[in-house]
Amino acid sequence: MSQPIYLTEDIRRIESAAGAVSPALMVRAGEAAAELAQRLVPERGKDVLVLAGPGNNGGDAYEVATRLKAAFLRVTLVSPADPAKLPQDAAEALRKWQAAGGETLDAVPEDRSWSLVIDGLFGIGLARAPEGPYAALIETANAQSCPVLALDIPSGLASDTGRVLGRAVRATHTITFIALKPGLLTLDGPDHCGALQVAELGLDVRGALAPRGWVAEPATMRWVLKTRPREFHKGQAGALAILGGASGMLGAALLAGRAALKLGAGRVYVGLLDHEAPDFDPVAPELMLRHPDDALGQNLDAVVIGPGLGQSERAETLLGAVIASDIACVLDADALNLLAEDSDLRAACARRSAETVITPHPGEAARLLRASVQEVQADRLAAARTLAERLNAHTVLKGNGSVLIARDGHWFVNRSGNAGMASAGMGDTLSGILGALLAQRYSGEAALVLGVHLHGAAADALVARGVGPVGLVAGELIDPARALWNSWLNPAQG
Repeated sequence: MSQPIYLTEDIRRIESAAGAVSPALMVRAGEAAAELAQRLVPERGKDVLVLAGPGNNGGDAYEVATRLKAAFLRVTLVSPADPAKLPQDAAEALRKWQAAGGETLDAVPEDRSWSLVIDGLFGIGLARAPEGPYAALIETANAQSCPVLALDIPSGLASDTGRVLGRAVRATHTITFIALKPGLLTLDGPDHCGALQVAELGLDVRGALAPRGWVAEPATMRWVLKTRPREFHKGQAGALAILGGASGMLGAALLAGRAALKLGAGRVYVGLLDHEAPDFDPVAPELMLRHPDDALGQNLDAVVIGPGLGQSERAETLLGAVIASDIACVLDADALNLLAEDSDLRAACARRSAETVITPHPGEAARLLRASVQEVQADRLAAARTLAERLNAHTVLKGNGSVLIARDGHWFVNRSGNAGMASAGMGDTLSGILGALLAQRYSGEAALVLGVHLHGAAADALVARGVGPVGLVAGELIDPARALWNSWLNPAQG
């Protein structure tokens, strides 16, 4: 099953539904984290630094410290928190630490070498930047060369958004409790979490609260995958038109077309706005290069508009025709910029009943929302949800941990992909993949989840083979994407 993701308010509801379990959730969290810590520091007698904060995350830290001390590790626990102000469960964890002979220091001893640092300063309830001694402890943790284990979430990272609140611990490992949170997976989260492990603490998480968010991965949509029978022809694989390729931008439309061909679309027409465009693509002669009106006039199952489209009056007219049609479509790149400048087009998009998929990066999302890029990135999930609602479109807000929102409100975060994808043409390849899936009559939600994950997974496969990440180019993703797609459709042959 795909991994669920919960917002902070949902985690609180799950904790409340659990009630007074035995052993308590904090005890269970301490046990799970101590088990991981001992795998990170397998030898007895090693020095472990535990940083405890003023709330329940600090209580988790005291629980871990007590268990590691019992395992004959040399544990130094540092906390600037006032013991009298600790929550009840955290205060009880402190008493257990003291009963075991543990001492709490106000500052980290100098000239000590640590085998492991455990970050239990702040958890998912943090709403403002850490200050004073807590900020200094975050800097101390980040200055270490040993493994750093964060409890629940790296301190300073916003649980719902992945935004760093002033400063945050850069952990090598994070053990998160009950379920994944979006902040671990998007924006700054992946760069601060390191290796991520979930400890459900013995709870029936999905039973307590049905999830609305999931990790985007093949398992999420395994039930919709369609294996082709032997009795099959290209008409059943769908017809796709790609509209774009204005002067100087032919490559964008051709990249999208090549990706669509190799991801299984039966026929791909590329409507090029450049009047001097070639008659065929020597790299993929199977593509049918056409005048845009001719491409749009075919009997189509899906349309991609935007790769290299430009923002001319002609481009705007084509966009209006696509939006007015009852054909499933992907709106990408300049199609989104044109949409941002025309309220009538936005209103028409919102009225569409056919599947609509939009693929903004943060800059395009900002223009569509009349906001700044900083505002979009401050809460990527909220920004993507607003776009999906306003435009009645399945939406991917691209970036580190791309956020996906389906029309019905279900949401996903994609974990595949790497920094090598910061390269021109990646979005064009993605739009071709999405168009191919729509043409093969996958739903907009299925195309979005499968296509976005596949795009990133292809880049990961290349890097695993030593291609990139530096210098990775968009066209290189197409063949590994095809191989992965076939392995998903026919796992026995993978």
